[in-house]
Amino acid sequence: QVQLVESGGGLVQPGGSLRLSCAASVSRGSIDVMGWYRQAPGKQRELVATINGGGGNPNYAEFAKGRFTISRDNNKNTVYLQMNSLKPEDTAVYYCTAVWFSPSWSRFDYWGQGTQVTVSS
Repeated sequence: QVQLVESGGGLVQPGGSLRLSCAASVSRGSIDVMGWYRQAPGKQRELVATINGGGGNPNYAEFAKGRFTISRDNNKNTVYLQMNSLKPEDTAVYYCTAVWFSPSWSRFDYWGQGTQVTVSS
């Protein structure tokens, strides 16, 4: 019912910036919370940030506060993650996620395919 397509990952030097985008294609129902998680090699997937359906109430992991900004454009069904002051420890695959509700209000969680972010000099 939902397809998530991420873009914007890549290689960046420490201190640099990247903006990730995740576009959602929805055939029916509605998307509520959207967010970003990441998974570094050998580590568990962890929350980066989430944002509610109205584009408010952003929630950040401690490591993301002050450096990352999540936003969304509901006209485009797209969520963004602006990442500034990147550090080598931010290197990971970043996954977009969306909470989708069917017309009968059943909930499903969807994940994108992931986009690699590498922070290295």
